[in-house]
Amino acid sequence: MKRFSLARLLAIFIKEFQQMMRDRLTFAITIGVPVLQLVLFGYAINTDPKDLATAVVSEDNGPLARSFVVALQNTGYFRVTHPGVSGAVADELMEEGTVQFIVTVPPDFSQRLVRGERPALLIEVDATDPQASGNAIAALVLTAGPALAHDLHGALAPLQSAAAPFEMRIHRRYNPEGLSRYNIVPGLIGTILTMMMVMLTGLAMTRERERGTMENLLATPVRPLEVMVGKIAPYVVIGYLQLGVILAAAWLLFEVPMMGSMPLLLALIGVFVVANLAVGFTFSTFARNQLQAMQMTFFFFLPSILLSGFMFPFRGMPRWAQWVGEVLPLTHFLRIVRGILLKGNGFLQVLPELWPMLAFLCVAGGLALLRYRQTLD
Repeated sequence: MKRFSLARLLAIFIKEFQQMMRDRLTFAITIGVPVLQLVLFGYAINTDPKDLATAVVSEDNGPLARSFVVALQNTGYFRVTHPGVSGAVADELMEEGTVQFIVTVPPDFSQRLVRGERPALLIEVDATDPQASGNAIAALVLTAGPALAHDLHGALAPLQSAAAPFEMRIHRRYNPEGLSRYNIVPGLIGTILTMMMVMLTGLAMTRERERGTMENLLATPVRPLEVMVGKIAPYVVIGYLQLGVILAAAWLLFEVPMMGSMPLLLALIGVFVVANLAVGFTFSTFARNQLQAMQMTFFFFLPSILLSGFMFPFRGMPRWAQWVGEVLPLTHFLRIVRGILLKGNGFLQVLPELWPMLAFLCVAGGLALLRYRQTLD
């Protein structure tokens, strides 16, 4: 039996290292993924979102009402983007996801406050994402006392007491109990479909290349578009099967409300599934083996899950991260599925989120066809 040899060990080490360096794509992804994680977790992720869009329905334009709105903005959590709108307009803005809060000031707010009757202010919250509004609601409670301190002087000085001179009634819309599962379970539909659709398509194409069956496919008169559609179609069926399982579990196990149109949701999920399958098809044209296809899938899935608003509040991220997130189809699909299931949104309300997914599908599909034509050459 031969003794252990450092020389032979060094030879194997050099051989493996050289082989690893030849696989440039795998080496680049190996270095790129940790860098991507550091950037995303270090700069993009923020669990304490501020400057949340707020609409103000004010039927009292007196100085006391204005002082309260200013005190809200001074907390840093609220940014009045729609001042002086009607209640109907404010409701539409919240249903579309444009605003996170609606502050309603009653018409007799100043009069009742001066009389010491503690008038009520209505604060409505889009609670489809409880994590996004939790700290802002806590800031509301702390702001109530000192909000009008500089206005209550002279004859109004007796109103300065330990308790706030007015009452705030907080209404969590679409999720009154603030249950996190109402936000997470619908989001899982998008994240699971993203991971599975991209991975399955990428692995299917690279597996044919590794087994040598791709050459037989290229020898047939089948056109690139026909190959692409034929490869994608079975996984669309699988995507709908997965959707059925998730929706059944969401309804039976987690009691997630389903307020909107299921046919509309099914139709939009088809667009989302095909967009992700086009990404997987594109990856398969770059990957030389199944390992590379898996690595490229992870490279796409990581920013999708972190920058889409699934794990962390979207409005809490810096602007550049939100711009990146707006490119990803998962970001728009999460708004669609949560809007339909929790808010009962219709087609016109989800249309602003549909066209970015269609644009992504066109770009990814065009790139996949272009790359596949190059493989034919």
